[in-house]
Amino acid sequence: MNDYVLSVLLGIVEGLTEFLPVSSTAHLRISEVLLQVPLSSGYWKMYSIVIQLGAILVLPIYFRHHIAKLFSTFPEGERKDCDYLTHPLSLVIIAFVVTAIPSFLLTKVIGKNLESLYVMGAALLIGGIVMWIIDAMKAPWEKAGPGAPGSPIHTWKMDDVHGGQAIWIGACQILSAVFPGTSRSMSTIAGGQLAGMSRAAALEFSFFLSIPTMTVATLYTLLKSLTGKDENPIGVHEITSHQWVILGIGFVVSFIVAYGAVAWFMGYVRKRGFAPFAMYRIVLGIAVLAWAAGMIGH
Repeated sequence: MNDYVLSVLLGIVEGLTEFLPVSSTAHLRISEVLLQVPLSSGYWKMYSIVIQLGAILVLPIYFRHHIAKLFSTFPEGERKDCDYLTHPLSLVIIAFVVTAIPSFLLTKVIGKNLESLYVMGAALLIGGIVMWIIDAMKAPWEKAGPGAPGSPIHTWKMDDVHGGQAIWIGACQILSAVFPGTSRSMSTIAGGQLAGMSRAAALEFSFFLSIPTMTVATLYTLLKSLTGKDENPIGVHEITSHQWVILGIGFVVSFIVAYGAVAWFMGYVRKRGFAPFAMYRIVLGIAVLAWAAGMIGH
């Protein structure tokens, strides 16, 4: 396949799946096999990191006004009821730290699971079932709205998240690091809903948490690749002009598609919930497990 077309396809896959609760890792792994791209090789592994950076760049741009408001009201908050530990920005960092330390210590386990289609298929399947159940349980209360008597949802805006919820969501995010296919978005959104957050609040907190989480993880992986500390390192001087163009195409396509996906996803979820994504995960998980077992695709 032409490298330019390949770069566009992979950029689309990354952009579409990075922030939807369907696991971009699993989709890139599947694309690697179907499109016969050696994403584990030095250059293509770096390529996958670069297009992920393109998707990450969407969030600070899309949420720039909310981010500016959070910084301008730090640490007392918009309602003057926060401090250095309870401000939403602080809670995002707390959730990030809760995720980062165990994930770093479990690097070897994560590396092994990245190669397992069984792990990815099971994570997609189980995650889809969990997401469907949780969203179905909360759906009536979402329709009832704030103030409904007996509602288990008591956090309707990201700015109202408290410390316990932040720590819990950070802990849930570890699952997505250890078990590829779980999806960082799925684990944090479902975790947030379980902790009493509305779909919108859980989704927005998930997006904000992904900014430090994905930036640090991606830059760390890129640094290892470029400094020769990775299994398949590649130096900047080794990249040809043609390869730089391929990187640029993937980066731009990933950014554009991810921006559209985030904008659409924010509006869609508020109205319809996560059930369609859960169903998709279940079907894909079963297909991946069948593929890994040699029942299809061989």
